[in-house]
Amino acid sequence: MIISPKEYYKLLVRTTVVVTTISRRGISNAAPFSFNTPVSFNPPIIVIASSPEHDTWRNIKENGEFVVNIIGEDLSDKIKILERDYPYEVSEIKEAGLTEAKSKTVKPPRIKEALAWIECRMIANHKIGDHILIAGEVLHVEVKDEYFNGKFDVEKAKPLLHIAGELFAIPLARKVERAR
Repeated sequence: MIISPKEYYKLLVRTTVVVTTISRRGISNAAPFSFNTPVSFNPPIIVIASSPEHDTWRNIKENGEFVVNIIGEDLSDKIKILERDYPYEVSEIKEAGLTEAKSKTVKPPRIKEALAWIECRMIANHKIGDHILIAGEVLHVEVKDEYFNGKFDVEKAKPLLHIAGELFAIPLARKVERAR
């Protein structure tokens, strides 16, 4: 089957994260993102891609900080709420009935119900296509103890993966021998 090049992303299953930011007045914002990936080990850098019109990008431009909240299947029902187009400075965290938790190194809050948190400071941004790539230096990382024992326990955590539209998946861990 041939599909449109504009639909290539539907072949790439992506981790769904919720990025939290704050406005200049300190009001929280949260939005789901599946265009995200680590791009450097040293220094540790993660990249997210945001629409230029998104409140997330507006807040990161103003404050330079954000938190990548790793979420699991248990929060899948909150995605529709978090992705709604609320007026600026309406907190999606509160609208979704989630709990703000103080971050360790940045001003934007964490989402307490998340599995793990990656606190970041923007170090670069670049417009590519219809998105802004936002590179964040990873300042602090924390994961709930029950989901990490030397590696992320995906079977226990059930991180949410985005396929396309309203279609999501949950990973199953399976060891695959790698070529040496």
